Amino acid sequence: MGGLAALAREAGHRVTGCDAGVYPPMSEQLRQLGIDLIEGYSADQLALKPDLFVVGNVVSRARRPDGSPRYPLMEAILDAGRPYTSGPQWLAEQVLQGRHVIAVAGTHGKTTTTAMVAWILEQAGRQPGFLVGGVPVNFGVSARLGRPLPPSGSGPTDRPLFVIEADEYDTAFFDKRSKFVHYRPRTAILNNLEFDHADIFDDLAAIERQFHHLVRTVPSGGRLVVNGLDDHLTQVLHQGCWSEVRSFGATSSDYSAQGEPDDFAIHQQGREVARLRWGLSGVHNQLNALAAVAAVDHVGVTPAQAAAALSRFESVRRRMEVRGSVPRTGGSITVYDDFAHHPTAIRTTVDGLRRHIGAQARILAIFEPRSNTMKLGSMKAQLPWSLESADLAFCHTGGLDWDAATALAPMGERACLAGSVDALVNQVVQAARPGDHLLCMSNGGFGGIHLKLLEMLSKKEQ
Repeated sequence: MGGLAALAREAGHRVTGCDAGVYPPMSEQLRQLGIDLIEGYSADQLALKPDLFVVGNVVSRARRPDGSPRYPLMEAILDAGRPYTSGPQWLAEQVLQGRHVIAVAGTHGKTTTTAMVAWILEQAGRQPGFLVGGVPVNFGVSARLGRPLPPSGSGPTDRPLFVIEADEYDTAFFDKRSKFVHYRPRTAILNNLEFDHADIFDDLAAIERQFHHLVRTVPSGGRLVVNGLDDHLTQVLHQGCWSEVRSFGATSSDYSAQGEPDDFAIHQQGREVARLRWGLSGVHNQLNALAAVAAVDHVGVTPAQAAAALSRFESVRRRMEVRGSVPRTGGSITVYDDFAHHPTAIRTTVDGLRRHIGAQARILAIFEPRSNTMKLGSMKAQLPWSLESADLAFCHTGGLDWDAATALAPMGERACLAGSVDALVNQVVQAARPGDHLLCMSNGGFGGIHLKLLEMLSKKEQ
């Protein structure tokens, strides 16, 4: 929604927005754009008299225990008969029409891969528009309109490009379809697929069905870029496919990699076509890069051009972002920030850091099960598996309705728990040693834990 607000502002609209607990980096970006942020959902915002209310999927008709509406502004909009729409529908009608849309879908890696595709196209001189669910470091903003639409009557080859992170989460309380069915891509990346969003999907088959709805919208002249290592995506394609398919990841795929994640050859149908040396780590980023290369090839950017651009790619804020380090005799203690919140993403992130720093250095994994899926406890049994490569794990248990101690019991003394962020910080600071890597993982602000850790560690040294 923050990126959408940025697009609306760039298009010439006056934009305001409301939310609860807005946190960086999006809050900083919106303020820099001059977009007013209002805390909460009070009905008096109706007095702003906007032409249109764009409703995010956090908003519902839910009521508090005392019977009052949780979102009074939404009730006021409905009572007054004011015009409203969803974010994805506004995008489809006001931004994506007439553009060649490259959509990036998948349980994991959407944000980073979307940023990669946008950066490659930018370096190729294509001036893409984009909407990323984070802030790509190379661009400094999460969204922009890109090259303007050509005159009416121009052919498909004249279409400007727009790269969008395509989420399977539902659109709005009044539109329960996945967001990505609104985007009508000509190029679609299906990065991976596993169970998530337990608050809206009953099982994996329900998510596969939504992914197939996306497949149905890709034209026959379009391209599906599909992870050849993912059996669930194979199941999706078995439900029907009407477009060109290009696979990546497996040795037999159209696009594959040979070498370490930070230095590897890119093969296209068995032939080396490029080599990528870059600053990112982890097999997941290697796969993200292959997906991006296959997608941009569909719009005329060669793998060699793509690899050259990715060698200068600086990832996305809150994706293994170094927030600071505290000098110590024997080695600095480094604090990282990462958006990982699903067990698979946590494991991938920790494993990626392990490959980067080696076997000797310690990783202290600090996380909060904050997503709706994790709050429900649907994947609590996978947490010990996801943290195998960490030396110690620190879990923030505030707001959980399930027993984190039991879920993490297989980790024994390697697992620590705390009901507040401050208590968690104290635990981590007491445990930290020179040369440690402190990896904070959350899809929220995590109570500003990164700065608190850095401050406490600095004080301890003094």
